[in-house]
Amino acid sequence: MPNLLIADDNHQIVSVLEAYARKEGFDVAHAYDGDDALELFMTGSYDMILLDVMMPGRDGFAVCRTIRKTSNVPIIMITARGEDFERIMGLDNGADDYIVKPFSPAEVMARVRAVLRRLGGGGKSFSVDNLTISLDDFTTHIDAKPVTLTKREVELLYTLATNKNRVFSREQLLDNLWGFDYMGDTRTVDTHIKRLRAKLAVIPHPAWDIVTVWGAGYKFATGGAG
Repeated sequence: MPNLLIADDNHQIVSVLEAYARKEGFDVAHAYDGDDALELFMTGSYDMILLDVMMPGRDGFAVCRTIRKTSNVPIIMITARGEDFERIMGLDNGADDYIVKPFSPAEVMARVRAVLRRLGGGGKSFSVDNLTISLDDFTTHIDAKPVTLTKREVELLYTLATNKNRVFSREQLLDNLWGFDYMGDTRTVDTHIKRLRAKLAVIPHPAWDIVTVWGAGYKFATGGAG
């Protein structure tokens, strides 16, 4: 039975989501503030976290950042209607999806199922030159040396590398990786690319690189192409 952690300071929302989740076959734990959510996370094992942004104690952003230091557990952020900056910050902090209040519990569970389907496939690894990427455990190695990346950065690198020399627009990367109708701008892709390049640059890789195609997007270029 999959384990779901629901963190929201609205007791009614938690109660309704918990009821729906149990009908879907989840074992549910809940927290009403960020500190309790982190404590439950650190002492338990979860397959999915629903995380409200505005909570007493640590807010959802802080909780998400802390979790991402040690875990790639799927996280769906719950944000206020019209607050685009909350959505962007949540994604930049490592969330896999977001849902906007007010929402229907059925929609939330549909998002949960979609994220678990998208991230649940194993057996995916890829190598090119001195680079090896694995989606089994979200690890990346260059010259057999580990490169510490977030789950989203591994997914981004895998998408580009397995489609070498194909140009992806920012919109395509958002759709492929986040898997929903993104309501903010596309700067989150640029942010992730910038961080990914900086981490990869630590170990030389002259035979390949992530290249900006001005006015079009990004591609994984090989053979010294640029």
